[in-house]
Amino acid sequence: MTHALLNNVDHHDLRVITRGAAEYGDAVHQVLVFPTEFEAAAREFPILLRHDAEGRLRPVALLGLADGENLFLDPALGWQSRHVPLALQRGPFSIAAPEAEGTEPMIRIDLADPRVSRSEGEAVFLPHGGQTRYLEHIGNVLRAIYLGHDLLDPLVEALTRADLLRQVNLELCTAEDEMIAISNAVTIDRERLAALSGSELEALHRPGFLHSAFFIAASLDNLQRLVDMRSARRAALLEKVPA
Repeated sequence: MTHALLNNVDHHDLRVITRGAAEYGDAVHQVLVFPTEFEAAAREFPILLRHDAEGRLRPVALLGLADGENLFLDPALGWQSRHVPLALQRGPFSIAAPEAEGTEPMIRIDLADPRVSRSEGEAVFLPHGGQTRYLEHIGNVLRAIYLGHDLLDPLVEALTRADLLRQVNLELCTAEDEMIAISNAVTIDRERLAALSGSELEALHRPGFLHSAFFIAASLDNLQRLVDMRSARRAALLEKVPA
C-alpha cells in the first residue's frame, strides 16, 4: 500500500520534485480539465470535449497533436505555459473521501511516486510541523479539483440542454508533408451560442456554465498555436540532423 493520509509526523521530512518532466507523467497530449480552471486553461490550450473510457463526455485540454506529445513541456526547462492543468499540477497528491459525514476531505500522498523525495524538491512541512506555502498551494489545487469534478456532469447536461454541443473532425496542416486529424471531438457551436435567447442565457448563467461555454469556444483559437509549436519543434529537430 503506497497511498497514505498525509500527516506531519510520518511525513515531516518529505519533499516533492515539482519540475515538469516526461518521467513524472507530463508527456501527454491531452488531459482532463475542470470548470474551476477553464479561464486559465483557455488562455493556453484548446479545450475540447471527448468521451472517456466509460463513455462520459469530458472536457480535455490539448497539449499536443500526437500521442505522448506535450508541446508545452521542454526537456530541459520543464513546463513552458502560464497554467499547468490541475490534474498534472497536483503531483503525487490526491483527495481521500471524508471518513464521516460532515468531516472535511483529507489529503493523501502516493509515497511510491517518483516525485516524492527526502533530499530534493519542495518541502511539504515546516520544521515545526506547519504547512509550507507549497502544501497550501496543493490544498488549493485539490480543492479546485474536488469542486470541479462535481461540476462535470452538470456542465455537460447544461450544454446539451442548450443544444450547444457539436461533433467536429479537425484536420490540421503542420507541415507540407504532414496533416493531423482529430476525430470524434465535441466543441461549442459558436453560432448557436450567439443566438441563445435571454431565458436560455439565464438557464446557463444561473449554475455558472455560461462562462464555461464561452471559455471553451474561445479556446479553439489556440489550435493554431499548437500547429505553430509543432511545426517549430519539427523544424528545430530537422536542423539538428547531419546533412
